[in-house]
Amino acid sequence: MFLESIMTLAPFKLFSLRGKIKILHMSWMAFFISFVIWFNHAPLMILIQQDLAITDAEVEIILLLNVALTIPARVIIGLVVDKYGAKISYSALLAIGSVPCFLFASADNFAELAWARFLLGFIGAGFVVGVRIIGDWFPFSQIGTAEGLYAGWGNFGSAFAAIFLPGLAFYFGEADGWRYAIALTGVVALIYAVVYYCNVENLPSELAGLKGKQSSSMEVSSVTDLFLYILSLIPLYGTLSLLTWKLASPGYPLLNERWELLLHIAIWLVFLVHAWQLVKTNSQRLSQPIPSIQHYQYRQVFILAIAYLVSFGSKLAVLSMLPMFFFQTFSQSQQISMLDAGLLASSFVVTNIIARPLGGWLSDRVGRKLSLTLFTIGLALGYFAMALISPSWSIALAVSVTLICSMFMQAAEGAIFAFVPLVRRAITGEVAGIVGAYGNAGAIIFLIVLTFMTPMLFFGLLGGCCLLMLGLIYFLQEPRNFITQIMPDGSLIKIELE
Repeated sequence: MFLESIMTLAPFKLFSLRGKIKILHMSWMAFFISFVIWFNHAPLMILIQQDLAITDAEVEIILLLNVALTIPARVIIGLVVDKYGAKISYSALLAIGSVPCFLFASADNFAELAWARFLLGFIGAGFVVGVRIIGDWFPFSQIGTAEGLYAGWGNFGSAFAAIFLPGLAFYFGEADGWRYAIALTGVVALIYAVVYYCNVENLPSELAGLKGKQSSSMEVSSVTDLFLYILSLIPLYGTLSLLTWKLASPGYPLLNERWELLLHIAIWLVFLVHAWQLVKTNSQRLSQPIPSIQHYQYRQVFILAIAYLVSFGSKLAVLSMLPMFFFQTFSQSQQISMLDAGLLASSFVVTNIIARPLGGWLSDRVGRKLSLTLFTIGLALGYFAMALISPSWSIALAVSVTLICSMFMQAAEGAIFAFVPLVRRAITGEVAGIVGAYGNAGAIIFLIVLTFMTPMLFFGLLGGCCLLMLGLIYFLQEPRNFITQIMPDGSLIKIELE
């Protein structure tokens, strides 16, 4: 029996507090809070360093540990949200994430800070949960806009932390002010976990009967896709191994040789277990014909993951070096201070709240593949232009080039996640987890690469990576405007998405 259902195509009333718009607002706020917690240490690091007398090298270790766990966490949370739904997943993630937040606020030495920060990296996976629930609630012609708003507004949590937490810390007092400020973010997360659970449903009423995913790892459609999936995991585990090597290097003496070796072995043993689980899950399934409604190409996932590695990964790397780059470039020719350089560098992220939703909106209007192609071309030209910045440039011109590059970069991120929910609805969480994990892996890779070259060469390298990304985008397929799912009674339901 074959049934048909049309997902509600109601107007996009952004200031409504009902239905899908309510889900959007509840979810971007959850993402916003998770990002406040994830980056609540950054603007307070000077106070923390002074209070606990930790070294500059130890500060750098903490900053690296903050992103380490996020890579596997996004893959894990992708599996969890597909199996249990966003309602439980986001609520549990915020509640559990408040615990290491409180531990970080009460730390008395570097070791306690480091462990708490490492565990806090798990909350960075919250982004994946929202991608799944937004994809379930919004129709094809609005997914890009909704995902862009979710990500763009949620990402502002890191900027909010940088703007307000230092003042909050000084309000509480110089001695322990940073502790109270960080602990307060944990309290907010704990409260909002309850609010989210009580106000959100996983699916709209017309889709409430759809079955959740039951397997413990991603299902693929062919043996070729299975090998490609296993191959695509190598860069993720390789990045964790690279981070381990970095933390054991002379400049980051956190790990001795014995612990470094043990961690390398553990990382690759987990990879083998992960690969075996994939083979085990899919072997019986691939031994017989797979219904056409369950077919999808893993190549789509891999290309989107590489695209996010280049766009989001390069963004985090550029953010870390841009203040110093502006200072070194213009301190003599334009007499700017380090504070001025930091303010100029903020132009690279200030566009996120507008550009990422705009990228998703344009994807809905002109097509996902075309929009991503155009944004990538603009991003490549932007990075090549930044490679030409020199002391002879005016500050206005340098900032203008930076702003334009940032606009294309944020828009490309929005276009990527306009694609993600449409690969295959039943595994949207896992797809978002892999794509998101690649973004974090890209940040670590580019940050380490940056230590071996000049800023000019680095910007040129990023432009070259965008050209590679452009070649891969050619092989993307524009997603269909409908999906087909199996109901609990075995009947099929065709969900038209526009």
